[in-house]
Amino acid sequence: METSAEGVAEAHSSGTTAEDPPAPVTTEPVATEPVGTEPVAAAARPPASLSPSRASDFMQCPLLYRFRVIDRLPEKPSEAATRGTLVHAVLERLFDAPAVERTAPRAKSLVPGQWDRLRESRPEVVELFADDPEGERLARWLGEAERLVERWFTLEDPTRLEPAERELFVETELDSGLTLRGIIDRVDVAPTGEVRIVDYKTGKAPRPEYAEGALFQMNFYALVVWRLKNVIPRRLQLVYLGSGDVMTYDPVRADLERVERKLLALWEAIRLATETGEWRPRPTKLCGWCDHQAHCPEFGGTPPPYPLPVRAAASGDV
Repeated sequence: METSAEGVAEAHSSGTTAEDPPAPVTTEPVATEPVGTEPVAAAARPPASLSPSRASDFMQCPLLYRFRVIDRLPEKPSEAATRGTLVHAVLERLFDAPAVERTAPRAKSLVPGQWDRLRESRPEVVELFADDPEGERLARWLGEAERLVERWFTLEDPTRLEPAERELFVETELDSGLTLRGIIDRVDVAPTGEVRIVDYKTGKAPRPEYAEGALFQMNFYALVVWRLKNVIPRRLQLVYLGSGDVMTYDPVRADLERVERKLLALWEAIRLATETGEWRPRPTKLCGWCDHQAHCPEFGGTPPPYPLPVRAAASGDV
């Protein structure tokens, strides 16, 4: 999952579903720091680290990155993203049980309890079903989560898996000073020491033109693990519960070095935008799912006052 943090653990980018926007070319919805739940412009500070989700935000639309990281504008929870968080929690908790007890019925039985825990930790998700007094829509939603969990058993056999890590927070500082961080859904380590990074997606596998974005997130994680452990993961595995597909990729050093160069260039662009206050919108099909149209010039909106000091862009700035 992606997810990572700018100081706190980032909420999962859990994958697209039939109701979600198509994944942008640059990445899928990971895992990341969570989007702000209230404006905190008075306490705004420059970005200090990069996660897969926030890197994807900037590549998708620099102004979206600003709204989420610097302005921390509130965003409403969505049924799709919340369902992804719920499914991730169930799959994580299932491995608490002995191998022989990791069955589909047991996994499905965890859904109600994990939903209760999610409502306690994130009360804002309760508003998703505020207009559902009879609970019919909630029941269908929970049923969809159960079906996603059940489908996982057709893709992997948890009785044969003993993850080395689950929901692993990783962080490293590159030689350049850039801090990378994220949350990996699952890390498997073979007896021979080979590492496999696994990410669950509750949406469907992307079309070929979007596959690069999904691999960007996984290569991001692989880069962090490499820099932390000096071990290049043997395999990156994406498990798409929405469509029942498994995508694998075996990275090599050149792949990770290329991702590192890309991230350094991306961070330089973020640094420049932070200093000058120039965050340009980038209209795409994904704008239809954006919560910030009221603040976006592309839709006739006005961004909030920029909360950080700015300098004039120099002629050599890119």
